[in-house]
Amino acid sequence: MSALVWCSCPDEDTAVALARQLVGEGLAACGNAIGPMRSVFAWNGGVEEAGECGLLLKTDARVLDCAVSRLEALHPYDAPAVLGWRCDAAGAATAAWLGALVPDAPGSDGK
Repeated sequence: MSALVWCSCPDEDTAVALARQLVGEGLAACGNAIGPMRSVFAWNGGVEEAGECGLLLKTDARVLDCAVSRLEALHPYDAPAVLGWRCDAAGAATAAWLGALVPDAPGSDGK
């Protein structure tokens, strides 16, 4: 099963560096730096606003928890908002590509 991970980053360079790290560690097959974007969020009892860049990672559900934990540990924010979820549907080629992240699992060869 495929999965996605989302977080906001302070800038595009950070998003790309985090994507490279997780792809390099085999915890994601792809990372997309999406931005710039403007974030409005509740923080320390007030409403804050900041320019940020989004990071969307494509992964396999079998490594989702590890990918979320690793991204949270590497992230420069003190309390990053990192969200991960399993996808209900994926194209066959995409599912096979993401499944290859866990090569010893049954069906990870796309068959």
